[in-house]
Amino acid sequence: MSLKIELQEGRPLTQTVALVGRLDTETAPNLEAEIDRLLASPVQVIVFDLGGLDYISSAGLRSLFRAQKSMKARAGEALLVKPQPQVQKVFESVKAVELKSVFRDLAELDEYLDAMQRRATRGN
Repeated sequence: MSLKIELQEGRPLTQTVALVGRLDTETAPNLEAEIDRLLASPVQVIVFDLGGLDYISSAGLRSLFRAQKSMKARAGEALLVKPQPQVQKVFESVKAVELKSVFRDLAELDEYLDAMQRRATRGN
């Protein structure tokens, strides 16, 4: 199965990227190219609608987290919405978030991950 990437205009400086299908090693470069195009624009918020995403691999995770990092560096946000249960399970299994934790946005998630990494660094 392939990945369909649908761009949806919304509020000013906000772009919604709806993903349908599989985000894996074969399809992640397509998403990377779209993210690069968006990062070349003045967009301040990227919303990844994961409602139609059936599968995500480590390559897909890297693409989404790269978008988060890039948007954070420009004082923007990359938000993930409506993950399917199997995709949410991947997020949980790679310890991207604590089980049953809910984050308002990716900035809050990034703060949590930063604190977690600081604790791990002090422990070594």
